Amino acid sequence: MIQYSDSAANLTPDMLQGFFVGWRKPHTPDVHLQILQRSQFVELALDPETNRVVGFCSAISDGIQAAFISVLEVLPEYQGQGIGSELMRRMLKRLEHIPAVDLMCSPEVQAFYKRLGMSPSVGMVVRNY
Repeated sequence: MIQYSDSAANLTPDMLQGFFVGWRKPHTPDVHLQILQRSQFVELALDPETNRVVGFCSAISDGIQAAFISVLEVLPEYQGQGIGSELMRRMLKRLEHIPAVDLMCSPEVQAFYKRLGMSPSVGMVVRNY
């Protein structure tokens, strides 16, 4: 059974194998660990049988007005089990006191986020990866 945590304190790079599938410049497990440790908010899905993180969501915020959910990812072999939805529900609950919560996503996954109460928006970005 998947366990959930909101702390990256006890993670090691070995627990973060297999993420960033399809990214042009995927992060190494060492860099991934730094991202999670430096994020203000994290939600993790862990498989206790394998001692691996199988999904994660991270966000940054000023704690008052705005928050940005930077990434949600579930390992391919664990997708379709509701893990991503649970990670997002937990993250949105933690951010519910913040009036502006944003994330960027591809059009093909907007329906997923809409089911969780989010609305489409228009924005601008710079991507160097």
